Amino acid sequence: MESLEARSRDVQERTFCKWLNTKLELNGYPPMSSLVKDLSDGVRLIQLMEIMGDVSLGRYNKAPRMRIQKAENVNKALEFITSRGVKLTNIGPEDIIDGNLKLILGMIWTLILRFTIADIRRVEEGLSAKEGLLLWCQRKTEPYKEVNVQDFSLSWSDGLALFVYKHRIALNTLANSLRKLDKSDRHANTRLAFQVAADHLNIPQLLEVEDLCDSNHPDERSVMTYIASFFHAFSSMDQAETVSRRVDKFAELMQSVWLSRNDYERRVKLLLRALSEIRAKWSASMFSGTYTDAKSHSADFTTYKQTTKRTWVTEKQDIATLFGNVQTKLKTYGLREYVPPQGFALPDLDEAWKALLASEAQRSRSINAQIRQIKESLRKQFADVANDFERRLHLISSELAAVDGPLEAQQQEVQHIQTRIPVLSETLADVASAEAECAAANVEENDYTVFTCQDLEFELELVVQSIAKKIAFIDNQIVSRNMTNLTPAQLEQFESTFRYFDRDESNTLNQSEMTAALASLGIVYSDEDMNYIYDQVVQDYGAVSFEAFINLLVDITEDQTSPEQLREAFRGIASDKLFVTELDLRIAHLPASSVDYLKEVMPIVRNDAGEPEYDYERWLDDVFA
Repeated sequence: MESLEARSRDVQERTFCKWLNTKLELNGYPPMSSLVKDLSDGVRLIQLMEIMGDVSLGRYNKAPRMRIQKAENVNKALEFITSRGVKLTNIGPEDIIDGNLKLILGMIWTLILRFTIADIRRVEEGLSAKEGLLLWCQRKTEPYKEVNVQDFSLSWSDGLALFVYKHRIALNTLANSLRKLDKSDRHANTRLAFQVAADHLNIPQLLEVEDLCDSNHPDERSVMTYIASFFHAFSSMDQAETVSRRVDKFAELMQSVWLSRNDYERRVKLLLRALSEIRAKWSASMFSGTYTDAKSHSADFTTYKQTTKRTWVTEKQDIATLFGNVQTKLKTYGLREYVPPQGFALPDLDEAWKALLASEAQRSRSINAQIRQIKESLRKQFADVANDFERRLHLISSELAAVDGPLEAQQQEVQHIQTRIPVLSETLADVASAEAECAAANVEENDYTVFTCQDLEFELELVVQSIAKKIAFIDNQIVSRNMTNLTPAQLEQFESTFRYFDRDESNTLNQSEMTAALASLGIVYSDEDMNYIYDQVVQDYGAVSFEAFINLLVDITEDQTSPEQLREAFRGIASDKLFVTELDLRIAHLPASSVDYLKEVMPIVRNDAGEPEYDYERWLDDVFA
């Protein structure tokens, strides 16, 4: 125990002596070499008190020779210490004069606590000086996981805790330096920390490397004295930094306000220019009169409202917020409020915005009015061409219905009417075009006409068919009139048969239609014979027209067919019954179309089972009456 106390006393004497020498040397006094010897006459002690108290203690014996003179000096110094509220216990002038090292060290430690470490207690309110200094050390070393400060003894034996204070000189490289340190080389680490502190923080090396690294229990008071030097060094740096930070903060504030003001004025200028340009663009805008152009203007206007205007609304709000932030920031720091240049204030922007909204409303009304006007024009345009087309079509129908007189005259008149159809058909394209324009403009109702292009197209087709039928009828009547070797009943039967099988109303029969028509009249040939007959008719007449069909029937009836022959044919099909059934007709291999025709024209009689039976005798009597 005595050995430990002796070592601690030696370390304290050396450390405290160095600490006192820093005070003396800073004020031009020579350093001490021994606390016992150099403090014994009281001169150095008075000098130290004047330095620490920043006050003159008055006259004293500067070269005392006698003990009484030394006692006066020491007593003057001790009285000053107690006058500063420092309580000294069990120490008197004689203890210092006689060189009681233990009491001298206790006194110096009290001075260190009063004039150095006590400042830390004021910083860390509610804590003792030791606790405050320890807490300060822990805060400074907290970012570094390699360092764990728990006391002022063993926590400092590896040099790492001291080394982290280098961060005030080279903060950016400290982390890498810590990683590169050899954690096991405590002496080198401590030596480097001492060197850095001395070179860059002007903290004298109060301790030796061995005091920390080679001791099982480094002296706590000596360590605290040395670490307190860091606290004061950093406090001075913090004060300087506080002053610089205050100026920097104010400069940063003013620069921020300046930038915000410039940004505000720039953005207001750009927004005002944009609002003015869009209003000028709308004012100069012209319509071409087409629906496509009007819709293009409408689409552009809609896009503007959904994109550009929303951007401007956001920008206007952001500008107002920016202005408010500038004023709030200035008011917070008691600075003069910002007054924007003329024309750049928020009320000026509001007025420009109101003008934009008024221009928007006018623009919307202009576009809508143009679209309504174009739609109305399209309705009238379509109605004019549609009504005119229907009028001309009705005139043709009326003329066709009024055709009268000799067949040849009728034929010529109807053919003349037919020549007007192509010209009228061409005008239907105008109707379709006008209707398409209405559809493109979404015109769904039209009070100026009841017709649609489809209606007129249907009516035109009916008129074309009526003309074709009329021409075919007249042609057939002319043919019938010239057939003097046929009875009227035969002509009627042949004509109705021809019309029935003329499915496409072309007034001609193809081979299958001709075959079916002949079969319905009871005239059946083999396929080979029918092919020959059809080819011969086409060769002679160009097609199986009504005239060709009638002439063919005349040839056939004159050479082959008589009423009796037909009766015999039907009796053969009916197996000598007085009636024929549908099954009989199909067994006879008549074409389906012929079977359908005969079922339609022959009188029907129902048997007891309700099944139809066809009276061919009565039908032939009517045909050959």
